[in-house]
Amino acid sequence: MASLTLPKHSIPSLLPTQTLSPRHSLFSHNLPIISNSSQSQFYGLKVSYSSSLSIPSSSSSSVKGSIFAKVNKGTVPPSFTLKDQDGKNVSLSKFKGKPVVVYFYPADETPGCTKQACAFRDSYEKFKKAGAEVVGISGDDPSSHKAFAKKYKLPFTLLSDEGNNVRKDWGVPSDLFGTLPGRQTYVLDKNGVVQLIYNNQFQPEKHIDETLKLLQNL
Repeated sequence: MASLTLPKHSIPSLLPTQTLSPRHSLFSHNLPIISNSSQSQFYGLKVSYSSSLSIPSSSSSSVKGSIFAKVNKGTVPPSFTLKDQDGKNVSLSKFKGKPVVVYFYPADETPGCTKQACAFRDSYEKFKKAGAEVVGISGDDPSSHKAFAKKYKLPFTLLSDEGNNVRKDWGVPSDLFGTLPGRQTYVLDKNGVVQLIYNNQFQPEKHIDETLKLLQNL
């Protein structure tokens, strides 16, 4: 599972929170912060943080992150070749001729990513009925993917984007001031053209609903 060192108080959390006192407030309203443990299990990453406070400069792009979208609806995304959970090379071109759902997620074995993967698993027959393939991509290595897929009986392909080069090539936006890899799903039609881009970090199961709605109309 991926890990990331973050400055203390730099991100809001879905975990039990406390509130900054007025003299520590970063904005005009109180900002919830992670409880004072040395490590916390966040929705997309196992995070550890230091005691220094990091405030994004006014030039920061936004909470969505500093990566600008490079793949848009109606375009053909950059091709790639990555290793799957069995260490075999898999290219995007392999799926041409049928719809494919490509979903980028932060990390194996984190709460949100596990929910999302299991939701894709539970609806996998619906994707097959629609003639679509499902492919998950994160920065974890193939051995991590293999253990993740085995543990949760995932019937679809997981690809290892170590170094996050494909994520960058596709312009997948990060969240929370760039500290959290984005959770973004693309639906490509049988010609490899993007028909849907859906981003929702904190409601991972909604990705399945949105993609199935579109696939039923392709």
